[in-house]
Amino acid sequence: MKASSPARETIRLGLVGDNIARSQSPRLHRIAGRLCGLDVTYDRLVPADLGRDFDAVFAACGKRGYRGLNVTYPYKERVVSKLAVNDPVLRAMAACNTVVFDAPTPAGFNTDHTGFIAAFRTVFGNAGPGAVAMAGTGGVGRAIGFALGRLGASELRLFDRDRPKAVALASALASVFQGLRVEIAGTVADAASGADGLVNCTPLGMDGHGGTAIPQSVIGSQSWAFDAVYTPVETAFIRDARAAGLAVMSGYELFFHQGADAFDIFTGCKVDREALRQELLKSAPASDEE
Repeated sequence: MKASSPARETIRLGLVGDNIARSQSPRLHRIAGRLCGLDVTYDRLVPADLGRDFDAVFAACGKRGYRGLNVTYPYKERVVSKLAVNDPVLRAMAACNTVVFDAPTPAGFNTDHTGFIAAFRTVFGNAGPGAVAMAGTGGVGRAIGFALGRLGASELRLFDRDRPKAVALASALASVFQGLRVEIAGTVADAASGADGLVNCTPLGMDGHGGTAIPQSVIGSQSWAFDAVYTPVETAFIRDARAAGLAVMSGYELFFHQGADAFDIFTGCKVDREALRQELLKSAPASDEE
């Protein structure tokens, strides 16, 4: 009689955030697990739907066998106080989107940061960002601001309706990138005037958050644009930028690369990214705009 193979460990992962019903992260991580020969589960965890606040949901995940979590809007800054963050640049960034429960204090990482760098190089090659106007300085804005610094941006012009957030990010960037010029803009139009790149790091344009943070009237003289929103991929901002002749990078590219980076951290397995991209495209739900 043939001996049965030992059962494989199930790697339990999840995403904590608001407005994540259409997130494709569960599909990405399950496919990545299959490609690596791993059993992976991945849950959507919306605090309001669970009748708990973020702190309670996070604590429960740590006790219930989760290997790791992705953390998304609006909790990327809030989670940092609960984590061991070893990278000094990440500590200055003060935002995490990836958590691993492998020690008494969970470890924090930011794959929005690494994922944006990978996505930018994939789409734009070795070109530099130049002077960049960025709307939104919350969790994803902090990660992308630091990524733009690492990519060699010459100038960052930050706009946020919550001005103290923009001031805090400017200060954090100045502490790490000594030669980077950072300005706080009074309006999006002021930030966009004369910029090379336009970046949206607000939730505007996402399903459930209508509108656009960067109006059509300020788009046209720049060379490239990026929208962190990927549900839907074709936001009004991306359509306007493309129509104005700008080279565009959609939020899907950030979603893909940050997700692959997070999977590598969660599992220690480096997934074949081209195979993962193809599998995601083949299995995309018909109703998705991806």
